[in-house]
This record gives sequence, C-alpha cells and structure tokens, in this order.
Amino acid sequence: MGFGQINSIADSVLRPLDATKVQKNLETPNEAQAKFADFLKESLNAVNNSQVESNKLTEKMANGENVDLHQVMIAAQKANITMQTTIELRNKAVEAYQEIMRMQV
Repeated sequence: MGFGQINSIADSVLRPLDATKVQKNLETPNEAQAKFADFLKESLNAVNNSQVESNKLTEKMANGENVDLHQVMIAAQKANITMQTTIELRNKAVEAYQEIMRMQV
C-alpha cells in the first residue's frame, strides 16, 4: 500500500460529513420498523425452512428412500443450530426488554 492510497483513505475517513448526505440516509421510525419486521420475518422463515428440510430428509430416510445418512444428519444439525440460535436471540431480547422495564424514569 503506497502513501497515495493511505492519504486517500485518511481523507475519506477524516473528511467531515456532508449534512445533505446524512439527511438522505435517515429513515422515519415507520420505515425502520418495517425494515426490522421484514428482516425478522425473513429470518424466521429461514429457520422454518431448515426445519422443514430436515423433516423431509428424515421422513425419506425412514421410508427407506435413497437418502444419504450424512445429508440427513447435516440437515438435522443445521436445523438444531438455527433453532437454538433463534431461541437464544429471543431470550436476550426478552431480557433486554425486562431490563428496560426495570429502569426508573
């Protein structure tokens, strides 16, 4: 990395923010809420899809269809990990909400 590259990086980092650019990037609370809701729905759909895929592969294996045992176990572990992660995130969100509710105003 030459000095020219370092200077251009430093200029871009240290340059003051343009107020018009900042104003364009701001979202209304409704927009932010809608984006968060969409993200949450997509994430829960992904968790559900991994559970459905795991169930389908398990049923195929139980019915004697030609399914690789490794693929069934991998799908089951993916489904388990995504579900456990979702549960932990929910628990953390509930804990944060409870902590906020305990705050004195």
